[in-house]
Amino acid sequence: MLSVIGGRSAESNIGTISPRQHNMLPKSAFPAQLSASISLCSNGTRRLFSATSPTTFSQKLPDSASTPINPRWLTMTKRRVGKCMMFGMKPSQIDEGGKILQQLAKEWRELVAGSEGFLTDKKRRSLFRHNVVWGEQQGHVNNVTYVRYAETARVNWTRNIGNYIDTANKKEWINMLGSTGIGLILKSIKVDYKFPMESPDKITVYQRLIPDPSGHLSSQSAFRLEVMILSEAHQRPAARCFEDIVIYDYKKNRKTVNIPPFVMEQFEAMWKQQEQEKENWRRRIAEIETRVRNLELKSWDRADAVEDNGSA
Repeated sequence: MLSVIGGRSAESNIGTISPRQHNMLPKSAFPAQLSASISLCSNGTRRLFSATSPTTFSQKLPDSASTPINPRWLTMTKRRVGKCMMFGMKPSQIDEGGKILQQLAKEWRELVAGSEGFLTDKKRRSLFRHNVVWGEQQGHVNNVTYVRYAETARVNWTRNIGNYIDTANKKEWINMLGSTGIGLILKSIKVDYKFPMESPDKITVYQRLIPDPSGHLSSQSAFRLEVMILSEAHQRPAARCFEDIVIYDYKKNRKTVNIPPFVMEQFEAMWKQQEQEKENWRRRIAEIETRVRNLELKSWDRADAVEDNGSA
């Protein structure tokens, strides 16, 4: 298969699709217990993040060790608040539960993606609430469609940097989508499918640079992006893509010797921002966990707790 970023072709390969990825998830996918959004480690401490490590390339990525949030954390946190309400709460506690649910509804994308270092602000996001249409599915959204989502998002990612972030080099960034000077070519793409998405739905797409450019890109002509494709209906990742991208000099018909200085400067700034965002949103998750746990201790998780079944 041939793939492009700006209009010219480059060889790419799509990740292998296993037979089970064509099947629908069972309706009983959610755990029964409301407290399952965080698991208990062997020492009794609570673990906020999933133990499943991200898929790696054929070469181990230094940044792949970062652990993502449990994909069902959002749903299970809402259920935990709901369970507290079932056992009756004081007006102040009901107000606190409502504020938590409002925060989750408003910030769920940032909590899910930002906690992994994806940049989620308006100037960085590549696709926002993009419609998933009927023609993109065959029982569920066709696997190749995710590659197209990633391609559109990659073009928007490049444009966003030129239009909003590095306006002094806007022309150079926009020209990188063409094939007349220094451009971008997709070398390979790997897709991890998380669940079979269906229409109607919407997707939001974010990217993050991997790994740290200061130690791995100084003498290279290629870089890597991880792409998160979020389902708005399910409020969790439907797929993750891992892209190898080459910077190519079309005038010389070869890869550049190094990443251009104006690109490298943005990559270094981007990496620092990613680390800051990851720390910020993981702190927010920990704060939410503390608030929810306080509600549990004051409602169902106390010695005299009685479930409120309503009046006859």
